[in-house]
Amino acid sequence: MRPLNLPYDNASPPTILCLGAHSDDIEIGCGGTILRLSQEYPGAAFHWVVFSAAGVRAAEAQRAAVLFAGTSIVRGPQLKSFQDGFMPFVGAEVKAVFEELKQAVSPDVIFTHNCKDAHQDHRLLAELTWNTFRDNLILEYEIPKYDGDLGQPSVFVPLPAEVSEKKVRYIVDTFQSQYAKRWFQPDTFFSLMRLRGMECNAPSGHAEAFYCRKIVL
Repeated sequence: MRPLNLPYDNASPPTILCLGAHSDDIEIGCGGTILRLSQEYPGAAFHWVVFSAAGVRAAEAQRAAVLFAGTSIVRGPQLKSFQDGFMPFVGAEVKAVFEELKQAVSPDVIFTHNCKDAHQDHRLLAELTWNTFRDNLILEYEIPKYDGDLGQPSVFVPLPAEVSEKKVRYIVDTFQSQYAKRWFQPDTFFSLMRLRGMECNAPSGHAEAFYCRKIVL
């Protein structure tokens, strides 16, 4: 397996757009990668958008964005209040948000949901990401869930042990509103990173994985 490196450095850091349907999606799906990128590119500009974040979930999303991306580089976060589970039924309004984003930012890398995700809100955001940003690197992250929709990703990001541990600690400490859910356990997050780490032979044994429809070498 041969690694491919992003063509950026500290003198020319990347602009990164992070899209999540709900509070905690970005952090669970690509939080470790964001932590790694923020360390490797201290001047990176992170644009952070959560489409369903209301009440306590908004406060959690705000805190998580700062923890993961840092106060000096995060743009936003933009927190929307679309109803959980109903986004496909107000698709025109969600699409309008994407049109605003297209005018505001031209990201080098976009993190979004997987187009084959079992959650309807996740699928809609993935489809609109591809529909809106047609000349950008789009990496679709995965969210473990009851539906059992995990697939075979093609892009792997190895994570140092301290990064994977920090990711899980930040998630568990921040999203306390999710404690009642039986799946919301450190072992859930560690197990997926361990599985993907094994698949890409990561030195630490941990990695995050993504789906990439197309890439230019």
